[in-house]
Amino acid sequence: MYKYAILQLFCLALIGFACADNINKDAQIRSFQNEASDAEGNYQFAYETSNGIQYQEAGNPNGVRGALAYVSPEGEQISLSYTADEEGYHPVGDHLPTPPPVPAYVLRALEYIRSHPSAPAQKDQ
Repeated sequence: MYKYAILQLFCLALIGFACADNINKDAQIRSFQNEASDAEGNYQFAYETSNGIQYQEAGNPNGVRGALAYVSPEGEQISLSYTADEEGYHPVGDHLPTPPPVPAYVLRALEYIRSHPSAPAQKDQ
């Protein structure tokens, strides 16, 4: 079942590349490496295109790791690395949004709750 999730992730990435507006339709593949899946399920591939897209991925039944780089329509260099395992998909990149910092009053409230545990409820007899 996990292999199907990896296959779906790969297919979605390819569809995303095909549908992206900034992809030059005349781009050519400059290099392509593909190591087909072995008996244990290990695989690896990488490619680079003439318009600057670089993509690589390696995986096995326990997880996947990969990276991609390209230039956005705004001219920004985008670099993304990721892992995918039983815990989910974990992307890392400077262009990804980050959550805002936790407000100080929330941190104080959490510390108060931690330092003042509630008494266990007693059952009526």
